[in-house]
Amino acid sequence: MTMPRAKKNIADELLASLEEGMQILEGTLPPARIWTPPTTVDVRQIRARTGLTREAFANHYGFSRNAVRDWEQGLRKPEKAARTLLLVIDREPQAVERVLAQA
Repeated sequence: MTMPRAKKNIADELLASLEEGMQILEGTLPPARIWTPPTTVDVRQIRARTGLTREAFANHYGFSRNAVRDWEQGLRKPEKAARTLLLVIDREPQAVERVLAQA
């Protein structure tokens, strides 16, 4: 026979969460999780898997055509946010499509 769980007080949870957030901001507590995208992504391969031209890929996902060209030619490296989006496009394109359709 299991004992019923005690109800948690939402106010206590919120206060504890705020305190934890303040400690993280002050640098006295490390964040529970930090994610850094890989330093490189193969933009040409990701785009090729979508079946889109360079221009269509750029327009569809909100990148500039020149940026996509430069990334593919190795002239520039996508910023962290762009690398993250590119990884999602590569691994979960349907999720990106759902979000874009709702925007």
